[in-house]
This record gives sequence, structure tokens and C-alpha cells, in this order.
Amino acid sequence: MTSRTSSTTTPSPSAPRPSGRWSQERRLEFIDYRLRWDGRLNRSDLVEFFGISVPQASLDIARYTELASNNIRYDASARTYLSGTPFTPLYNTDNPQRYLNDLLISASDLCSEGSVFLGWSPPVGVTPIPARVISAETLGQLLQAIRNRETVIVDYQSLSSDEPQVRTLSPHAFGFDGFRWHVRAFCHLRQSFRDFVIARMLSIRPGIASTISSLDDRAWCTPVTLVIAPHPGLPPAQRKVVELDYGMQNGEARLDCRQTLLFYLLKHLGFEGAQAVTPQAQQIILKNADEVACYLDGLGAPCST
Repeated sequence: MTSRTSSTTTPSPSAPRPSGRWSQERRLEFIDYRLRWDGRLNRSDLVEFFGISVPQASLDIARYTELASNNIRYDASARTYLSGTPFTPLYNTDNPQRYLNDLLISASDLCSEGSVFLGWSPPVGVTPIPARVISAETLGQLLQAIRNRETVIVDYQSLSSDEPQVRTLSPHAFGFDGFRWHVRAFCHLRQSFRDFVIARMLSIRPGIASTISSLDDRAWCTPVTLVIAPHPGLPPAQRKVVELDYGMQNGEARLDCRQTLLFYLLKHLGFEGAQAVTPQAQQIILKNADEVACYLDGLGAPCST
């Protein structure tokens, strides 16, 4: 196959963005975000990020000031706008998880142009995860099959077989277990819904219209709630730390997931396999273990074969 190099030139990150792509509402959210997390804002921030004119940036700041005068003040000595106190966000910019997700996206080099509003950011370290090679063709075929309710025919390499097997699948959803992506699909060979690791699909080709409904995937459609709490063997001070770590209220936290993802969640929480010897190693317990076990028994072994 002959490869072709695109003649499209990737714009420089510092190049102005076409202003027509961005509404004033989006720019006001940007101002809100920068004031909340950077604590400061200049007209040049708007000009460089959105590719608008200086007068337009001034109008945007003036409009934001009209809407939230307590959130913004001008420091003449620093010649910059600073965050006011108390700060009451106009948009969903006060969510710490959003900011940390933006840091993660940026640190992982997954940030596309204009996708996050970060200005100054602290140094960030990210634990590396081995890259799983997924074919763009494979992903595209799966997306099309899900949208059009069609089957796909794949050569699938499982751990339980020395040679790849031809599988006809009716995919209906994607799942992420924290380390790898899989597709949730009805396997016409095994006559059951299973998880198939996308990276293990060696080849894929379109099939025919599928008569399988995702509503028949009971494990996918069934919600399960896990109730976790600090290990009772921990001293009170350490139990308090665990409560803070997991955002617990009244000594417990509730985690909702699909039944089909239950095995992966239990594994991440340390409840899969042998239990830790000491409370300090395990730290948390599953308060509704018997209830959850019933869902796990109904699910059977994980199907990412």
C-alpha cells in the first residue's frame, strides 16, 4: 500500500484561531475559567486563544464585568485583571475535577486546539501506561456498525487460543476498564454478550444488518452500587484519612457501575483475588459484599477472551 503524506500544514499553537468559530458565550466561559484557576487575565489571553481583535477582547471583558462584577477587578500597577473575592463562577468552571482532567489531558499530549482553557499550569507527572495499538480502520468499522446496527466479522486473537478465530459480532457499546478499551458485543459464535479487547482484533470487515438489541444485554443494562467504607481495623485518624481520600460522606461512599464492568472495578479497588493481610494495605472494605457477589456470580467470568 502506498502511503500519502497530507499537504495540509498543521497550524502553530500560537497562531490566531479564526474568531468565527467561537461565540461570546464560549469566551465568557474562558474568562471565568482563567480568573478561577489562574487568578488573572489579560486581553492578550483572549486575543491569542480565540484569534479575536483587541477591541473585541475588551468588549468581552466588559460584558463579563457586567454579569459578575465581584469576580473581576483591574490592577492598574500590574496592568492585568485579577480574580475578585469571593469568586462566584458563572459557568461550570469551579469543578476541581474538570481542572485536574484538563491538566491530565495536557500532560498526556492529548490536548487538541481550543479544547482546554489552561493558562499557566504547574509541573505534572503522569504514571505511564503501555500503549495499546488500535487500528483506526478497526475503530471506524466498529463505530459504523454500532451506529447502523450491523455485524462485523473479525479475526480475534484471544488468550485462550493459539490461533486467531473468526468471530461475527454485533457490537453495541464501548467499555474502558482503566487500562484498555474493549467493545461490548454479541458473539454469534458463543451466542452471548461479551467484552472484546479492540487491540486483539487482527482484521475486521463489515457484515450484515444485525437483529440483536442492546436491551437484551442484561449485564450491560443492570446497574450495581458498591458501598465502600474505611477498614474497621484502622485507627480513627487513619479512617478519617481514607474517608477524605475517597470523598466519603458519613463514613461511606457509593460507586455506581454497570454489571458488566463490575469485575474490573472490584479489581481496581483491591477486592479481586486474595485480600490484603493488614488494614493499612487494604484500607477499605465492601459493606455490601454479599449483594455485590450475587451480581458477580450472575455475570460469570470476565469475557475479554
